[in-house]
Amino acid sequence: MGVAIYDRSANVGGLLHILLPEPTSFSIFGKPENYALTGMPIFMDALIKKGASVDNMEVVVAGGALVGPISKQDLNLDIGGRTLEIVERILGESGISLRVSETGGYFSSRLSLNLNNWECLIEPFSILDESVQGEFRKPSLEELKSSMESVRPIPQIALKIIRMLQDDMLSMKDIAKEIRQDQVISARVLRFCNSTFYHRSSKIDSIDRALVILGGKTLLQLVVSACLEDFFAQDKEGYSLCKGGVFNHALGTAMISEQLANLTGKVSGDVAYTAGLLHDIGKVALDQFMNKAFPLFYRRTQELNENLIKVESEVFGIAHTEAGSVLAKQWSLPDRLKDVIMNHHNPEQASVDLDLAHLVYLADLLMSRFLVGQELERLNTDLLKSRLKRVGLKPEQFQLVIESIPEQLFSLPISTLNQPQNIRG
Repeated sequence: MGVAIYDRSANVGGLLHILLPEPTSFSIFGKPENYALTGMPIFMDALIKKGASVDNMEVVVAGGALVGPISKQDLNLDIGGRTLEIVERILGESGISLRVSETGGYFSSRLSLNLNNWECLIEPFSILDESVQGEFRKPSLEELKSSMESVRPIPQIALKIIRMLQDDMLSMKDIAKEIRQDQVISARVLRFCNSTFYHRSSKIDSIDRALVILGGKTLLQLVVSACLEDFFAQDKEGYSLCKGGVFNHALGTAMISEQLANLTGKVSGDVAYTAGLLHDIGKVALDQFMNKAFPLFYRRTQELNENLIKVESEVFGIAHTEAGSVLAKQWSLPDRLKDVIMNHHNPEQASVDLDLAHLVYLADLLMSRFLVGQELERLNTDLLKSRLKRVGLKPEQFQLVIESIPEQLFSLPISTLNQPQNIRG
């Protein structure tokens, strides 16, 4: 949920992005700014310190939508409704009334505040240009096969690291040497190290320094991530809803998967990170067909809330999970990774590592529900209760799962650092 508060006379205003109503008593990941109960007082106090007056504050609230598909579990949790209640209570206790409130519903919105003229807008989060049309022809089996065979493999150093992480066989001396010899990968890794995603207080200017500061396994994760940035580069209107959307979704899923692995103790964090990073590789093979089919896909998945796997199977004749499984086989990825790539939408069907598949599903779910607007992905929650149980969590602990979203994922994406930022809810 987004909250805009501004005082025109004092020329002070700002935006607050609220993730949850209140922290859990056993929260270990959340920051106070993320919650309505603790974030609103901090936000209001910061505005007052800048000269704003409670008597002159104007408040606009937006978001809290139930982003489909909707299940009974979503209604029971009522995160948006509970968040709004706390926001209204805190404002009421301060004698502040809402100027505009557009909350709830079933569609995401964008809240923006212009600090030059104090125009505050709430707009539906939809990027579909109705003028973008084109004749779409279902690809043939030969075209699909050719597309998957022509996908450029990720660099050998990344494949080598992926296999090493699965077997916990790390030779940092040899890997660091290989990284240093590849100037392109070295530059990308250092850019990742110094990006907003990792919040480093001091600049990292060499691979050796990165190894010392970050540690071996974290550095290896960054190498694999950096190698996949180009791999996930896509057409203007493919699976991404914004520039770099699929890559940032993959990176976010990787980071949340690692957090969930550490939280539950079910699998190694390194393995979970890699599985999360690779779970959507099949979209790369199908992306070239998505361009002309985009209006159809957007309407069916975003407005009609149809299952992405179902729509892909009907329109393309193959789902991205199947295409990803083919790529994983081509690259001889470890079996547990192939299993997750194929079954992350339906983790019960995994046959190699059920725990890993369930963790990646939960991470993917959080990315699709709480960091919307990156790509065409909306996972259902029909079996959420049993899926939480599989990793040792109860439904009432789902807020703890939400709190596992790393704070840096709410920063600007690496590939869109020059794009304007809005709060989406």
